[in-house]
Amino acid sequence: MNSNFARRIAAMNAMYKLPAHDCPVLPEDTVGRLTGFKATLMDEVHEIDDIVALAKNGATPVDILVAMADLLGDIIVYCRSEALKYGLPLEDVLDIIMDSNESKLGADGKPIYDANGKFLKGPGYWKPEPKIRDLLLQAARRSC
Repeated sequence: MNSNFARRIAAMNAMYKLPAHDCPVLPEDTVGRLTGFKATLMDEVHEIDDIVALAKNGATPVDILVAMADLLGDIIVYCRSEALKYGLPLEDVLDIIMDSNESKLGADGKPIYDANGKFLKGPGYWKPEPKIRDLLLQAARRSC
């Protein structure tokens, strides 16, 4: 693991006796794991309604920002923990996705928008999935 955050997540998973893998792996009950992950993630997402209520009811900007930071942090921690359960090198995956996002820029290095303001893919755009596949295959060969 290449980050302190990832190591802390691994320690948390170990403390709570949650799976933690060093290489890509599917759990035996993939459907059950995915269903449980979705349910927990949706519980977190629904907390946005509480933040909306805070804003509507005149909460201070700091209180709204604290609630938003807590929500986003919880989602990131939960997602990083889930990635570890599958042995996914999430930070490396995120680098690939960011590189792909940056490939959407136009030849001049600037964003391209349509008439409605939607962000369009530039001429150098490439999909991240093939590079993610290669990353996972390399990780499986190296670590497993």
